[in-house]
Amino acid sequence: MKIRKFELDDLDQVMKIWLDGNLAAHDFVPKKYWLDHFDEVREALKNADILVAEEDGQVAGFVGMQGDYLAGIFVDEKFQHRGIGKRLLDEVKQSHESFSLNVYAKNTPALNFYKKQGLESVKRQVDEFGNEDCLMAWKKENKKRITNK
Repeated sequence: MKIRKFELDDLDQVMKIWLDGNLAAHDFVPKKYWLDHFDEVREALKNADILVAEEDGQVAGFVGMQGDYLAGIFVDEKFQHRGIGKRLLDEVKQSHESFSLNVYAKNTPALNFYKKQGLESVKRQVDEFGNEDCLMAWKKENKKRITNK
């Protein structure tokens, strides 16, 4: 598996992973919400900073950044539990001093994943459907240099 920059040829695979992932992880959000936002997200992805995980010519997952905001990490269901999400997140950590993201409190697998990867919940709010949403943040730790004098 390799991590590489997103190409426009990846768009259909990425959008399928995005839609399938949101429908599977957010059964508490009306399906219509995701379908109504499909075209908007498709256009936004063309301007986002995206890395894809590719295996045998197929997009296995992707991470999208908008500045220092992590818009999402999605891994195709058949590639899950192989460390792809962690590898994509590690790439983001290498290229950013800090970043934030939002994750639904009810999406416990994602919430636990981000906590395990060192992100902290900094704020909670409620979305338009009454679901609790967590703002999470990560900041690169400043490593102190030890010098002998």
